[in-house]
Amino acid sequence: MSRTLEEVQATIQIAKLKENDLQNTIHCLTFGESVSSGDYCLMELDDTLCKHIEAGKSLVIRGDQDERAVLCSEDTTYDLKIADTSNLLLLVPGCLTPDQLTTDNQASSQLVHAQIWGFSNSYWELRKRHPKLKKLKRLLMEDPYEGPGISGQEDVTEGKYTMGDLLERIQASEEELEAQLQTIHACEVNGYWRLLDFDYEMKLLGHITQLVDSESWSFSKVPLRVSLEELGRLEPQEMIEHSLNCYGRRYTDNDEVFFALNEDKVCRATAQMLLQNAAKFNLAEFQEVWQQSVPDGMGTRLDQLKSLALVDRSSKPETISLLRVEDLPEDTLERFTHLFTMRQKWTEEDITPYIQDLCGEKQTTGALLTKYARLSMQNGIKVFNSRRLVAT
Repeated sequence: MSRTLEEVQATIQIAKLKENDLQNTIHCLTFGESVSSGDYCLMELDDTLCKHIEAGKSLVIRGDQDERAVLCSEDTTYDLKIADTSNLLLLVPGCLTPDQLTTDNQASSQLVHAQIWGFSNSYWELRKRHPKLKKLKRLLMEDPYEGPGISGQEDVTEGKYTMGDLLERIQASEEELEAQLQTIHACEVNGYWRLLDFDYEMKLLGHITQLVDSESWSFSKVPLRVSLEELGRLEPQEMIEHSLNCYGRRYTDNDEVFFALNEDKVCRATAQMLLQNAAKFNLAEFQEVWQQSVPDGMGTRLDQLKSLALVDRSSKPETISLLRVEDLPEDTLERFTHLFTMRQKWTEEDITPYIQDLCGEKQTTGALLTKYARLSMQNGIKVFNSRRLVAT
């Protein structure tokens, strides 16, 4: 039964509260029939996500059965974590908070009856995080694209994924997923996203650079139309254009489309092709072979290989080996543990390319190194002068 205003005022007196210290509007709460704590889940949203919901946009929870769920907007990924509260949280539709109430010079109290629709002693807490994208490459490597296949071979769908399939499997927002597909040079073939086999990718790039050399074009002005006409006899035109998009910048001049090939990207891909065929390379010999392997007019530099290759200057002679950041664990502690298993001592300059992607929006690599050293002191990881990390 709902209380009357007189009963509420009597309760206030018993509680030794002063009615003048309270709001004029008093909510009298009652539980609805069959109310359960499992009827509703509460979620704490920041201003950005509130505006996202108010604009009629969706939030999606993603994750396979063996993964912790994440929540994604159209461009951001959040960790989902249950936070318990000592106070019971009541869901009361239409209930007004004190800042929403107006006294309107009311001289007396008024009673508002409100029904509780649900309650909970916990809520979902959101924390922005890096998307989990390592799985994307693993899925696409199940069936890498090696070029036009035998008739009927491309009809096989096993190991191939549409954008919808990837959104179901990858813990990332759609924008983050699309950006990563571009980063790893994936392309859409017959409605499925495919990762090019690296040898085939280098074959396409080789066709383009050879054409540039034979036509005496500038690397900064490669015409799309002529390239497609000349190379379309060797490979599908869409693959030639895809390669130009991966290794060049598209622009228009006098209504004609051109590409400016990126020297650093071409040199980096050539280095990967050389390094993947050997565990370690003599650094001096590698630099000589590398420079001879890139197109004439392009110059190689070791700084082009950040997060791709690791130079060991402590060995005699100095060596270089393939170490791609995308092959390292996504978890911060696992990443550091793996790196220190490979090498006992790291300079900050050497390790930075392999941890930079772990830093938050406002976090520097130096701060991440210090934080990790503090968390892992029991494992013998220490920072000396913020320049060298040593595993003892």
